Amino acid sequence: MKLENKKVLVVGLGRSGIAAAQILRSRNALVTVCDHKAADETGIDIESMQRAGIEIYTGDYPKVSRHNYDLLIASPGIALNIQPFQEAFAQGIPVIGELELAYRLKKEQTELLAITGTNGKTTTTALLQEILARGGKRAFTAGNIGIALATLVDEVEDAVIAVEVSSFQLETAVDFRPHICGILNITPDHLDRHQSMRAYVEAKAKIFQKQRPEDYAVFNYEDPILRELGPSCPARLFYFSAEQPLSEGAFVEDNHVTIMVENKKVRICPLNRIKLRGKHNLENVLCAAMMAYLGGIAAPAIAEVLSSFKGVRHRLEEVDCQNNILYINDSKATNPESAIKALESFDNPIILIAGGRNKGSSFDQLAELIKSKVKELILLGEAKEEIKQAVMDVNYKNIHEVGSFPEAVRMAYNLAKPGDVVLLSPACASWDMFPSYEHRGDLFCQLVKSLSGKALE
Repeated sequence: MKLENKKVLVVGLGRSGIAAAQILRSRNALVTVCDHKAADETGIDIESMQRAGIEIYTGDYPKVSRHNYDLLIASPGIALNIQPFQEAFAQGIPVIGELELAYRLKKEQTELLAITGTNGKTTTTALLQEILARGGKRAFTAGNIGIALATLVDEVEDAVIAVEVSSFQLETAVDFRPHICGILNITPDHLDRHQSMRAYVEAKAKIFQKQRPEDYAVFNYEDPILRELGPSCPARLFYFSAEQPLSEGAFVEDNHVTIMVENKKVRICPLNRIKLRGKHNLENVLCAAMMAYLGGIAAPAIAEVLSSFKGVRHRLEEVDCQNNILYINDSKATNPESAIKALESFDNPIILIAGGRNKGSSFDQLAELIKSKVKELILLGEAKEEIKQAVMDVNYKNIHEVGSFPEAVRMAYNLAKPGDVVLLSPACASWDMFPSYEHRGDLFCQLVKSLSGKALE
């Protein structure tokens, strides 16, 4: 990809935008980065970027024309319906994302294994990287997991990168082609951004559309959308299932994670040795194990990691256990489906902290599960009235509304009895109260750790 003296506009001063700007500048592109925030609101060292030869445009967006720009780079958190992208589309100026840019610039010998899905992406990506590393590969993680892929492509060579990719990143993919991809599930999410379920599915499907017959894809057999997408996949397709044996793929047999490829059956690990909790995590395990096996990792290395991997931060993270009360940080549950999976992971009475900003989802199915599994429900944030109405519609009454996050944790502490689980699983995005789900989860952990023999004052 020739970039020297190309005029490139990067939209967004977040992690992806900065990584894109830096790698573009290293190729001698003429780079402008813009952000609708004022300079002092970005939290970025703007002066150092300017010293590197990157032009910064804050507080608004510049006018886009063929005279000004040859290429636009979209940050994943910014919707494509804003002015600079619409002007680019109207004039035939290419628009790609940081993921696509990094793919085009990566070294040929750097192999990408990519994972997407509505839920479970981060856990599966982290698990896959650990398996690859244990199996002797020089393995890294990148993408939506927190490290922009563009920051790695110049630093790693002859390596394999487990890439977590979101629908926002895939929306601007053009040539992106992982050697092995995995799709965990597709359920309604981000409909406020994609506008329809069909558009959301189409974005997810871009993970495999440029693959070739020598590549591999791994889909969840129990997901009807993925079974429907299967025939359109150009790669060699394998399924995984936590529900039933398969003639080929990854499944559970005799309480063992099992893989069958070309009539060769390999037992990987007994289920009772897997550290991750819940059926949804068994699906994550099956996907990661299948992808790693197709990537050349032997069964003993896969089994070793499955028996030691405890998960990632903010996803069913065990924060503390006080007076036989377990505190769980599941702040990464930013949609109802993810919160449902969290609730299904526990048999104990649950005190649930939920609420935040709805991303266009229905809370009806979550409400049914709350009725059967949640002892006390604590609600806060923009969506608390929506969730409250959904649970009242199923005749659930143990509802507590609070005005702040510390108040929610304090109330959960006061309500909890020995044997209970205090679960932060919001079923909503954090943006109404926090910059990110990480900030929300970090505060939960801090508040829980501060609890002693009495409630927070």
